[in-house]
Amino acid sequence: MIRNITSRNNVQAIKVFEGVYRKTLLYNKQLMLCHFTLEKNANIPLHTHKEHQIGYVIKGKLQFITEEGEFIAKGGDSYIFDSNEKHGAVVLEDSEVIDVFNPAREDYK
Repeated sequence: MIRNITSRNNVQAIKVFEGVYRKTLLYNKQLMLCHFTLEKNANIPLHTHKEHQIGYVIKGKLQFITEEGEFIAKGGDSYIFDSNEKHGAVVLEDSEVIDVFNPAREDYK
């Protein structure tokens, strides 16, 4: 079986929070690729994790909150959070986001 490719359509979504659904697509020890579907008005509470995170907003709009302030990310925008950087978000519009984690998150496998 070839494990170098997967389709988002073949992965079951996991409910992370109310209105927040994750599909873990592919990963190895160093990297993890996830697709998130986010419903308007959903909240992702402030949190930290040891993994670095870089993301891309496919569509929609989110307000990210960090200890240093807030910023808006909309379709076409990308963002990054360092290891253990506190962050959260409020979903302002129905959204789709791709996140990459380094190293792969054990809790998302």
